[in-house]
Amino acid sequence: MIRKMDSSPIRLRNCSKTYGDGTIAVGPVDIEIAAGETVVILGPSGCGKTTTLRMMAGLEMPDPGGHVLFGADDVTRLPIEKRNVGMVFQSYALFPNLDVLENIAYGLRVRGIGLAERSARAREMMGMMRLEPFAERRIDQLSGGQKQRVALARALAIQPRALLLDEALTALDAKLRDTLRTEIDVLLRRLGITTVYVTHDQEEAMSLGDRIIVMDRGKIVQIGSPREIYHRPGCRFVAEFVGTMNRLPGEVRDGQFVTKSGRIPCRHLDPDCREVMFRPESVTIADPAECDLTGRVAATFFLGDRTRLVVDGIGDQPVIVESESAGEFVVDQIVHLKVRSAAVHAF
Repeated sequence: MIRKMDSSPIRLRNCSKTYGDGTIAVGPVDIEIAAGETVVILGPSGCGKTTTLRMMAGLEMPDPGGHVLFGADDVTRLPIEKRNVGMVFQSYALFPNLDVLENIAYGLRVRGIGLAERSARAREMMGMMRLEPFAERRIDQLSGGQKQRVALARALAIQPRALLLDEALTALDAKLRDTLRTEIDVLLRRLGITTVYVTHDQEEAMSLGDRIIVMDRGKIVQIGSPREIYHRPGCRFVAEFVGTMNRLPGEVRDGQFVTKSGRIPCRHLDPDCREVMFRPESVTIADPAECDLTGRVAATFFLGDRTRLVVDGIGDQPVIVESESAGEFVVDQIVHLKVRSAAVHAF
């Protein structure tokens, strides 16, 4: 039986991180995470997401004037071992000289928990993560997925106020990553634990996050639900970083965006707009009399539930179309496209 954990909200106030050589890694940033919420920090390598997580954990100290709070407690000056957080790393950080049970119980042992209680709690975590058959197995005898389950069980065994995961699934192959992502999502929601997950993987972010914090060059550029981030990107960087986005040059005339290959009705656009962006799934195959744009198929990829088309002749770059049409497409075929005008973005 999985019991709800006592979790704390996390707040970062005016937190920045500057290194000795003057490099500004983060900030200043302000973040509020509700108790029991799963928040994903998403961004490219070097954007400051891991540094932000490490400030939450107590592995990095924010610059003077920054504060980290767990609930009402200001933990800014507390090291990680006194914050009662569970941490899961990409590298697992397991102890090769200890077996699975001992690894899971390690955090309890260093906290002075008695043998009977720490053994019972470690075995409860093993049951939760389906690790019972491996209790006495050495770490080097485990698969990557089993190692990650051990790391997660060890982090949760101490009943932390918050769970922090840094690129936790990156080292795994794609199929195993998908499986563990689903398992982690179910587990976190059943436990109700405050969770912060750092990743550069957009699919992980969209799958796991109640909210996503998108970072770029040490700054937070948008915070929102996965749907908000995807469908209503707040800036060009978010639009291009999250998912696939088509870019089309042109100009606004009489409430339409005019390109070299057609017109898109878009009355909400600024008259000075010179480029629009839209998602591949916002485009449909249309009859010639009803279409907005016309182009030529340069490549086609059958993906089972849909067909991805690469269409030339519309703009400076190919337009990507995700079509659910049952028909077949061939290279050099002329296609007529209609763009859902409400899904068109301009920045």
